[in-house]
Amino acid sequence: MRSARLLKFATTALCFVAISAPTAVWGQDKDKKKDDGDPVECRIIYVPTPETVVKKMLDMAKVTKDDLVYDLGCGDGRICCMAARDYGAKSVGVDIDPARIKDCLESMKKYKVTKDQVDIRQGDALKVKDLERATVIMFYMLPEFMEKLEPQVLKRLKPGTRLVAHDFKFPNLIPDATVEFKGPEREHTLYMWTIKEKKE
Repeated sequence: MRSARLLKFATTALCFVAISAPTAVWGQDKDKKKDDGDPVECRIIYVPTPETVVKKMLDMAKVTKDDLVYDLGCGDGRICCMAARDYGAKSVGVDIDPARIKDCLESMKKYKVTKDQVDIRQGDALKVKDLERATVIMFYMLPEFMEKLEPQVLKRLKPGTRLVAHDFKFPNLIPDATVEFKGPEREHTLYMWTIKEKKE
């Protein structure tokens, strides 16, 4: 699915986008209310990220064997698996959809990585209890998710943590680097931030 189509979805009460096979799951966002007081329906859109783009994201973050890479909305787990297989890093993938967790387990077989290298969890990507352990975090999420996550990024992450986002950036953080990247089918925009020391 192209970026323009994702932007169109973002304006129609969508919550976030995760990376995976092209399917969709409906749910409810209890924090958002319609005029009649009922929860707003949320749609989770899964979009595959080509391996060439994944590699570019991992290269931007300068991932090494000393890193712990988190992928929020990990979809089929390809970012986690490539971080482990190709860069020697440990990784954690979080996705809310049980079907995607099954996809992740298949990806682990495909990429020949173990549970010691890749930890896949079913859960809410906005409620990761140990996010501060990450040294690198990857995102492919719609603006609503990025906006909700931004306060956690500023409060919880330690200085030096690198963040790389695909197509959609944090609303108030200025990227340290922005890269326009030609993928197999379209142009991709990648953003990177490094968490700075907190000022007293």
